[in-house]
Amino acid sequence: MRFEDYYEVMGVSRDASDEDIKRAYRRLARKYHPDVSKEADAEERFKELGEAYEVLKDADKRAAYDQLGSRYKAGEEFRPPPDWNFEFTAEPETAAFSEFFENLFGRGAGERVYRRPHRARGFNTSAEVAITLEEAVAGTERTVGLERVERGSDGRPTKRLQQLNVKIPAGVVDGQQIRLAGQGEPGMDGGPSGDLFLHLRFLPHRWFRADGRDIWLELPVTPWEAALGQTVRVPTLAGKVDMRIPKGSQSGRELRLKGKGLPGRPPGDQRIVLKMVTPPATGEAEESFYREMAAKMPMNPRAAME
Repeated sequence: MRFEDYYEVMGVSRDASDEDIKRAYRRLARKYHPDVSKEADAEERFKELGEAYEVLKDADKRAAYDQLGSRYKAGEEFRPPPDWNFEFTAEPETAAFSEFFENLFGRGAGERVYRRPHRARGFNTSAEVAITLEEAVAGTERTVGLERVERGSDGRPTKRLQQLNVKIPAGVVDGQQIRLAGQGEPGMDGGPSGDLFLHLRFLPHRWFRADGRDIWLELPVTPWEAALGQTVRVPTLAGKVDMRIPKGSQSGRELRLKGKGLPGRPPGDQRIVLKMVTPPATGEAEESFYREMAAKMPMNPRAAME
């Protein structure tokens, strides 16, 4: 009988933390689980993995196993040391551990030691959900399609599409993650299910752009609205509001409508950037008017560049 290196089976170092061991087991169990794996030796690898995890996850059994580290290497012939007296008992359940495990933790020669079920939490899953800015303000619902792997009547794994209706609360932001407890992949051997994480993404909007809870809007204005200072109607996600443009404003000036962004505690603001729009000179009358303006209001906007 050869010494079995449980650390090598798990793919972790001998000083790996409990969390490292748990993480490695979940990753490899998913890869080699007979119900889902396509690997030729999946069943055997899964049994080896379960045996290694049974030892390394338990502080007492791991400490006892580590005592062998200086005496044996993987592949060498194993004989329990004369002073070895560590005992481990388990209720008979589904399948036996290896002979190496029995020699390590059995009560005596010939006693059969059975494997405990490798009860493990299911893996977390994720899905991306796209919503509009208006839906982010009011809240909405979405139907998310999740692919589940189940055992068919013939014992083979089959894929099933599950439709899950989820509520998205008002006031979410772009890139936010929503956790739905217990909606991930089912656990192994009766373990709890994992969680489902929804990653929210905002669809592009014709006028608005979200930055956190703030909403940005480029607002077209005429030269006289900016020069004279006038009240104009401004669209927001909650509807149109009146806003006073300060007299003498220039293109690119930023203004703020407090609390008109995405809802929250506190709510975001709507940030407005003025964009000067010059009326086209489509006829002689308009051209004459522009020439008159140039004569009466001479200005060189590039003076600082000269």
